[in-house]
Amino acid sequence: MPEEAWTHNSITTNGIKLHFVTQGEGPLMLLLHGFPEFWYSWRHQIPEFARDRKVVAIDLRGYNDSDKPESQSAYVMAEFIKDIQGVIEGLGYDRCVLVGHDWGGAIAWSFAYAFPQMVERLIVLNIPHPGKFAEGLRTPQQLLRSWYIFLFQLPLLPELLLQFDDYRLLEQMFRGMAVRKDAFTDEDIEAYKNAFAKPGAQTATLNYYRNIFQQGFTERSWGVLEVPTLMIWGEDDMPLGKELTYGTEKYVKDFRIRYIPNCSHWVQQEQPQLVNQYIREFLAEG
Repeated sequence: MPEEAWTHNSITTNGIKLHFVTQGEGPLMLLLHGFPEFWYSWRHQIPEFARDRKVVAIDLRGYNDSDKPESQSAYVMAEFIKDIQGVIEGLGYDRCVLVGHDWGGAIAWSFAYAFPQMVERLIVLNIPHPGKFAEGLRTPQQLLRSWYIFLFQLPLLPELLLQFDDYRLLEQMFRGMAVRKDAFTDEDIEAYKNAFAKPGAQTATLNYYRNIFQQGFTERSWGVLEVPTLMIWGEDDMPLGKELTYGTEKYVKDFRIRYIPNCSHWVQQEQPQLVNQYIREFLAEG
């Protein structure tokens, strides 16, 4: 991976410092990772889209080299939205192509609703519309798939489980869920372990889940989003059922979806060429 092609930097937004990796010049493409990842999950996308854009992949608050506020109340959607607004404006832009996977996708959905004028196009990967996810959590099959959300509500035990045996659980999350096991090299797994082992990172990242129910994130009503939106979905996603994608068009005026068979939740890492192709095609429509 040509790491020398991108540069590391940081930006202060919403009272905290966020680390990011950037490459390229032009219109802004902002990449938001999920759990338990960091900017590195976009390693296959950064050089591809840096050919004609300024690509910025941030570490979300609590992750890797970004600040990790100690208070659990710092990890709520209202704060994540302010973080993203500050990043876009702090980089000197008034809008971007916003791309998010997993938790980054949940933030991207909410940001697009809060600031549609700042999102030129929205691309979400293996994360349902929040309204669809809320519906799913009322079904037995999705509740079973989402068992880990309830485990993560417990104090201390999840941190201990994640740290056990040199963060073996992280490796099991990536390689165990992946259809294509070779999508994650030993070097990749080590990078994720190192990021997760940074002081305060485990509790900070788990606090995203610990606030899901308290902030009513799954209960609010959602209108129709005007931002053109692409959803890319690896069909063999263990924690999130494909049925969560059905009916998304009732929430999005201009919506398209591309399914990728034989691919897990880690879609942009497991099938990077297809993901990049589908994103390119979507952007070419604009």
